Amino acid sequence: MMSNGYATRFATIALACMAAGAMAAQPADPYVVGLTGDMTGPDAGNSGAIADAIRIYFDKINERGGINGHPVQVLIRDNQSQPSRAASDAQAFVNDPNLLIIVTASLSSTYAPTVAESKQRGVPVLFAGGVCPTDVFPPANPLLFCTSGYAADKDAEYAVDYIRSVSPGNVSVGFVSMAIPISRGGMEHGAKVAESKGMKVAGHETIPPPTANFSPYATKLKAAGADWVVSWAPWVTQVKTFEALRQLGWQGRFISYAHNVAEEELKRVKDPGFLVFGTNAMFISNQPIHKDIAAAAEGKTKFPLTYLNEGWVAATTLEAALKKVAWPPTRAKLVEAMNDLSIDMRGMRGGPIVWSKDNHYRHDLYYRVHGWDSSQNGIKVVKDWVRKEVK
Repeated sequence: MMSNGYATRFATIALACMAAGAMAAQPADPYVVGLTGDMTGPDAGNSGAIADAIRIYFDKINERGGINGHPVQVLIRDNQSQPSRAASDAQAFVNDPNLLIIVTASLSSTYAPTVAESKQRGVPVLFAGGVCPTDVFPPANPLLFCTSGYAADKDAEYAVDYIRSVSPGNVSVGFVSMAIPISRGGMEHGAKVAESKGMKVAGHETIPPPTANFSPYATKLKAAGADWVVSWAPWVTQVKTFEALRQLGWQGRFISYAHNVAEEELKRVKDPGFLVFGTNAMFISNQPIHKDIAAAAEGKTKFPLTYLNEGWVAATTLEAALKKVAWPPTRAKLVEAMNDLSIDMRGMRGGPIVWSKDNHYRHDLYYRVHGWDSSQNGIKVVKDWVRKEVK
């Protein structure tokens, strides 16, 4: 029979062991990330794939033990690319004391309300899809960061530079945009760059959404004598304009931005005169990272695996930033980490993403051009990575 003292000590030890066991069994507190994106609206084919990629990426990270011993919780809300919904999402996120960052993947119309809410509460925003806002370029807004491959003016400059490199003589270039400010502004800038390089501008067609008949716009471009057409717009505007031009018998060349859908669409269009340029490597490059993406995402998304590159870039960057944040994390700590970051893209891009205090876009852009090779019945690299400094 135990003495009272021994029994008390035994009970105390037992309770302590039970408490320790209970504490050990409790999951670690998570890094909390809020994602507002277009899951069911007009940009769902692009933004939905980005959201899926980020979700799948951090599911894999959590299976391996998380970051610094803590899981990453991604809260996803559907803004349908509506500003009012984006504002509601941002309000919910900034009012969550545990939330560290807002990730946005939707049309640029949602940016202003998201940024307004983030500014009030000091919450950083990562633009993972859609065009990068000008506020991420030097001198950068302290709270805004961007991994997205889209940058209207820089992209337009590259497209014109590419045309000049392959067509050094007299050349006429037409431009096509959607009737939204970012697309129209990018193509207006491209036209000015073309003129500065001695090219003739064969018109700028701005097409309102939605449009069922692209033939009138294509007719004007053909009549103006365009040898080349440049388009930086939503994919449907780009590809439908090209198809309308071909239906009219136009024999020129067309270069447009490589959205997430570009790899699958090149296989459908199968026209060597239809080129796409962008900052993401296509899956045809057979990089080991693309095999990793395929293995992680197989059966976990409704989108083709080739759509996931953009979201994987964003998630890779966010993981690198969170690794630098000591526990307990704060929004200020995360911003500090993001102000000094260099991330190897493992072949998803032509070079690293590098952020500094005054540049939250990247220090260098890398562009690659893809097109269709009829002789091989497949996609080919038309021009390999070209570095463009961001100033």
